[in-house]
Amino acid sequence: MGERITAVTIVGGGTAGWLTALILTTAFRTQAKDAGARKVTLIESPNVSTVGVGEATVPAMPRLLQQMGIEERAFFKHCNASFKLGVLFDNWNVDKNGKRIAYINSFNEAPVVAGVDSAHYFLKYGAGGHDFSRVISPALDLGLALKGPRPLDAKPFTQGAGFAYHLDAGRFAELLSEVCVARGVEHIRDDVEDIETDERGFITALTLKERGAHPVELVIDCTGFRGFLINKALGEPFVDYSKYLANDRAAAVQIPHPNPERIEPLTRSTALGAGWVWRVPLYSRVGTGYVFSSAHRSDDKAGAELLEHLAPQLGAAAKDATPRFIPMRVGRTRRPWVKNCVAIGLSSGFIEPLESTAIYMIEMSARWLLAYFPDKDFAAPPRDRYNKIATQLYDEVRDFICLHYALGNRTDSPYWIDAREDLEVPDSLAANLELWKHAVPTRYDLAFSSLFSYRVYHAVMLGKQVYETGHAAPPRDGGVVLRPAPWRDCVKQNRRAIDAAVKALPDHRTLLMNIRGEGATVSGKPAPGPKLPAKPKLPSAQFQMPTVPLPGQAAPLQPVITTKTKKTAGRK
Repeated sequence: MGERITAVTIVGGGTAGWLTALILTTAFRTQAKDAGARKVTLIESPNVSTVGVGEATVPAMPRLLQQMGIEERAFFKHCNASFKLGVLFDNWNVDKNGKRIAYINSFNEAPVVAGVDSAHYFLKYGAGGHDFSRVISPALDLGLALKGPRPLDAKPFTQGAGFAYHLDAGRFAELLSEVCVARGVEHIRDDVEDIETDERGFITALTLKERGAHPVELVIDCTGFRGFLINKALGEPFVDYSKYLANDRAAAVQIPHPNPERIEPLTRSTALGAGWVWRVPLYSRVGTGYVFSSAHRSDDKAGAELLEHLAPQLGAAAKDATPRFIPMRVGRTRRPWVKNCVAIGLSSGFIEPLESTAIYMIEMSARWLLAYFPDKDFAAPPRDRYNKIATQLYDEVRDFICLHYALGNRTDSPYWIDAREDLEVPDSLAANLELWKHAVPTRYDLAFSSLFSYRVYHAVMLGKQVYETGHAAPPRDGGVVLRPAPWRDCVKQNRRAIDAAVKALPDHRTLLMNIRGEGATVSGKPAPGPKLPAKPKLPSAQFQMPTVPLPGQAAPLQPVITTKTKKTAGRK
């Protein structure tokens, strides 16, 4: 057993650097009484800007904030956050009559009926004219009604209908930095110009422009797409995913709410001619942009196509919108942990932002680093296991994103034809797509499932109507007997519960004002908005979020301090 590491140095700020610092320093402080404190230092260049467009999250986010001791009200106010009930996909597929399909990938898993997954029943019996997603989840109904996922005056982080968040990425990184510095993280503003290594090739010091040599024990590369330490300094190769995924650029723009009183609690992904447009409604504005293939659109044409798409929302303001173009390095670093350097965030890898996985992947990288935390000997087994799991996560996300393109059926543009016919399908996904022509996805089909369970595949495949539009005939029942009565009862009960939830739950903007301490309360004078019943309750326990596994900790990390500091309290 080697000496204990007492100092961790993170190079790069943004969400990747500051979230990693927060997770590590919170864990270290909970261990300090037994083992002595470890120091965390973050070195951030004053001359390098962050990408800053990852503004949607997944359902692990509420638990992460709670475990890290971030107050919910401080988070919502500082980051202009809103709720996200799922991703609404529009125009990715067409139905058997050629009409464009819209479906939602929500955060609620479908119920099991008489011991059998709902997907089997839906394929055999349908749902009385309802889409699959509107039977298993209240997300789309709540979203279209502009309703929030929980009652007014609920306790912080209370779950109801499953949710994640929309957030301002720049302000989120700022909030994380304030909390980290308050918890003892040393923040150095300087440029890393070079590295020093020992005879093993380990990084022993960073050469800073202003401060000179900065010794390191364990160093974390959060330098974004540059991969300054892991790729450039240590020479670890990058595994390009362009043969699987064509999109390599994004055009991002921020726009005002067309109607600030109406904030949709959904992320939208709308397919255009050479990619797709995201729409992320925050409390204060809307983040939007076009993820596209440069082989199919120039920047000028993509920008014009985006603004044409936005024109109905912007009106005369469309002429003042100027997209910012961002090159995307899609793929992963072959090994994110090399010697004494661990890459986290964009330096480790990036899969296009279709399912808002970037912050989750940062979180899990930090948690897995804690689970396999080294000593100064840097033994190979923990490093190898970390690299194996991190690689599996990237490939899991890659396969799930590729599914959306491989099962597309649009024929109205070369891009969509190429996405379906010319791009390679990863072997792991290709084998499953062949299998799923004969059997509905099961838990046994996915070699690694950290974020996207087989039931999420149900939601996407049935949402796309792939068994009705040519992928294959609906799979047979297999060895189970599907009686119609239990399914009919389930559909009736779920729709009744969903209708009741839509009626009972508050308007989304009213709920956001309530959380921010700026609007309606159950007992006080309501802010402008619909009349609300006191303390409404979701009618069905089926809509509670399942537990999100958070490996790397035997128990939840406990808050050390909250954001009630002199600097952040009362921030507007």
